[in-house]
Amino acid sequence: MPTLDHKIDFAVVLSVTKANPNGDPLNGNRPRQNYDGYGEISDVAIKRKIRNRLQDMEEPIFVQSNDRTTDSFKSLRERAEANPELSKILKSKDGSSDAFAMIACKEWIDVRSFGQVFAFKGSGNKGVSVGVRGPVSIHTATSIAPIDITSMQITKSVNSEPGKDKGSDTMGMKHRVDFGVYVFYGSINTQLAEKTGFSSEDAEKIKKALVTLFENDTSSARPEGSMEVHKVYWWEHSSKLGQYSSAKVHRLLEVKPISDRPKTFDDYSITLNQLEGLKVEVLDGI
Repeated sequence: MPTLDHKIDFAVVLSVTKANPNGDPLNGNRPRQNYDGYGEISDVAIKRKIRNRLQDMEEPIFVQSNDRTTDSFKSLRERAEANPELSKILKSKDGSSDAFAMIACKEWIDVRSFGQVFAFKGSGNKGVSVGVRGPVSIHTATSIAPIDITSMQITKSVNSEPGKDKGSDTMGMKHRVDFGVYVFYGSINTQLAEKTGFSSEDAEKIKKALVTLFENDTSSARPEGSMEVHKVYWWEHSSKLGQYSSAKVHRLLEVKPISDRPKTFDDYSITLNQLEGLKVEVLDGI
């Protein structure tokens, strides 16, 4: 497949309704929030969802969630060693880092998209440390307006251990965002695409993953239908470097609340400005 030969920028508008889009483990798993009260979803969480969607498309994924593994491997090293060429380099005393990176990029779409650090211990002082920079970069998603977080105490109605008379017991707290509209941006760099072998076909798969980002992503913190992609904006430049900077392209999208206390997606306005010679594809979430 030919590598991507033109720069791409994109933006995604999504909503959260009575769900926890990305809990902060350092804050009791409350939804992430900055000091000004705006909600956040980390770029790592977004990439995890993209990986999951690509995995659902039966694409080979290196960094798989433990609860979504499609193979029998319990660690990244085991997955890497299952590739005969990578296993040979891992066991070699003078293996090439460039060769390792090239093979890994060819094998897994998430490696050639987002990059990966391969840091495996070896015998004695010998180990493998290979870094791959991926062409697909994604910003942290930020809510358009400050979010309201609701917390509730949850209990269990059965005994965990025998011999207890009391059936109901406190389990902890559960937190959710009542409603919020978030936006995140991203770009695909052609120079890095050339190094990892990221192709135009791969870019189309990323676009499809963005449109269907929350499909098959149900959990107790994110009930079915509580998170929705409304719009995906996809700008394809006509050259490797692009006609405009990513910052300038991302500013074309303006999402603003039209109510003092926005409670639904209709309480926001979306304005998409234009730059001369730059076309945009607008896709609706499914």
